[in-house]
Amino acid sequence: MRVAMFSAQNYERVLLDELNTSHGHDLVYLDTLLGPKTALLAAGFPAVSVFVNDTVDRTVLEDLARGGTKIVATRCTGFNHIDLEAADELGIQVVRVTNYSPNSVAEFAVGLLLALNRKIHRAHNRTRESDFRLDGLMGFDLVGRTVAVIGTGKIGTIFGRIMAGFGCTVLGFDVHRSPEFEKFGGRYVDAEGVEAADVISMHCPLTPETYHIVGRRTLGRVKNGALLINTSRGGLVDTEAAIDALKSGRLGGLALDVYEQEADLFYRDLSSSIISDDVIRRLISFPNVILTGHQAFFTQEALRTILGTTLDSISDFEAGRTLTNRISRRLDG
Repeated sequence: MRVAMFSAQNYERVLLDELNTSHGHDLVYLDTLLGPKTALLAAGFPAVSVFVNDTVDRTVLEDLARGGTKIVATRCTGFNHIDLEAADELGIQVVRVTNYSPNSVAEFAVGLLLALNRKIHRAHNRTRESDFRLDGLMGFDLVGRTVAVIGTGKIGTIFGRIMAGFGCTVLGFDVHRSPEFEKFGGRYVDAEGVEAADVISMHCPLTPETYHIVGRRTLGRVKNGALLINTSRGGLVDTEAAIDALKSGRLGGLALDVYEQEADLFYRDLSSSIISDDVIRRLISFPNVILTGHQAFFTQEALRTILGTTLDSISDFEAGRTLTNRISRRLDG
């Protein structure tokens, strides 16, 4: 089957070519993001594969349908970038990667927390310039601290378990309770419980209900000096409110692997460009902010599973088999 692979990075292409030997698809790699201006590139492709920052709204889906596309395979777990209702109406099936290595994201979140708390990023920059002073690098012991986990699915539960291993009190905030989260001692609390934590880590999907779940009100009530970690979706945190909380000192540090307006920035080399996004320029100006480019998932194990699952789903569609990873507004709405 001919597949238009949008947003295909070099590291994906190498592994896709290897994995595709057992599938035999005709993979056509496209550097560009899928969107209203590029949807026509998919004309004649029955299958289209996308990633987190591609736009798959109604307009794009209508163009894809006119071009003969029958299936959209997103190479990620989240699907907030896809209009499922429009896909259903147009007869386009949508599949995702329901499970890859949840350890990859959880472990990266822990790494961000350690680096942010102990100022490892600042120490690294200093020592590269032969500055070995310790001024301004003091952190705090994690043992005995309280960590709030917003979203206690697979990734949140693994993150919580790791933090419990550090000797932290682990709190959970989620509409769905996880027995696995409670099994290691995690305790569920309301919003006020989250606001009293020393560390808040985001691990929930982005939905209309969770958009800016950490906003101005929450950030105005968090514990003084609290650290906020987000490795899930940029829209979970009101970035402008977070900047104000950093400026006031209410927020002691912020580590982001995702960003609300990341689609125009991430997965590109902009080192020779002038970035016009004033918000992200303000973020990276803070000494107590760490910003990475949506790489928490990026391990050998996770990428192999993501790409392998994507190809499996396309092969199942071509063979008329049941799509176990299908998502639909009728199924999920």
